[in-house]
Amino acid sequence: MLSNPMFLAMTVLNGLSMAMVLFIIAAGLTLILGVLRIINFAHGAFFMLGGYVAWQVTEVWLDGVPGALWIGAIAAALVLGVLALVVERTMLKHLYGREEHYQLLFTFALVLLINDAVKVIWGTDILTISHPDSLRGAADLGVTFYPKYRLFLCVFGVVVAVSLWLLVEKTRWGRLTRAARMDREMLSALGVHVPTVFASVFVLGAALAGMGGALAAADRSLFPGMDAEIIVQCFIIVIIGGLGSLWGAFLGAIMLGLLTSFGTILFPQFELVLVYLLMIGILLVRPWGLLGREEAT
Repeated sequence: MLSNPMFLAMTVLNGLSMAMVLFIIAAGLTLILGVLRIINFAHGAFFMLGGYVAWQVTEVWLDGVPGALWIGAIAAALVLGVLALVVERTMLKHLYGREEHYQLLFTFALVLLINDAVKVIWGTDILTISHPDSLRGAADLGVTFYPKYRLFLCVFGVVVAVSLWLLVEKTRWGRLTRAARMDREMLSALGVHVPTVFASVFVLGAALAGMGGALAAADRSLFPGMDAEIIVQCFIIVIIGGLGSLWGAFLGAIMLGLLTSFGTILFPQFELVLVYLLMIGILLVRPWGLLGREEAT
């Protein structure tokens, strides 16, 4: 099968499209983990809620309106950003610097609340979002035809990666977040309102999860509990790439996406195991991840 150009192209593109959606979600998680040092177990629930918000906007309020999916994706990012701001300012801020089990219990409680809210508002039926008219059908790539929407995901993921890198590395906000990660006490002594920096990071991370949920919803079904698989994959990506490393998350997402795509076809019985073997192998060689930095002890 690997000698078949059509099979190879389809499998690689399937892996990359999956990887780019996972990166958008995992990028938010790696920012939160890297700066706030909060183990946000609710990140997958934010992803799921973003998908449902996008469905509400696209399929109910703007049904038949051109470009409804893009409006839904923006709405999902905004709604999740506002929700994250409320959660961070009213509750989460009290857990900074506390033991990890407090963070896990709190964010797991958010998971339960969001899952119940989804069931109450949207029910338990499987929901789907239609592709935009401009991205329906397949594009001729020479060796094969491939869905236009998935090609869009491959390109959009790269755009998000570059945009986030520019934001973190080339702006004042990015410099403040890096400083807050290294020494929040010193940053506060210099007159920077650190709680505002922390809130902005959490809001951005949740907004990315919401947008990722909206984009993924047009390529897969929505159902309560879908967050469980995503949060595990995102944590694996962050661990593989290195804590706080955006490009590490990007590389980790590509590795996981391609391994899942090829593993599902070539080794269907061991597809889930392969991902964990990859993570274990990388941690044995680089315990701090591929592009992470070894922290001084």
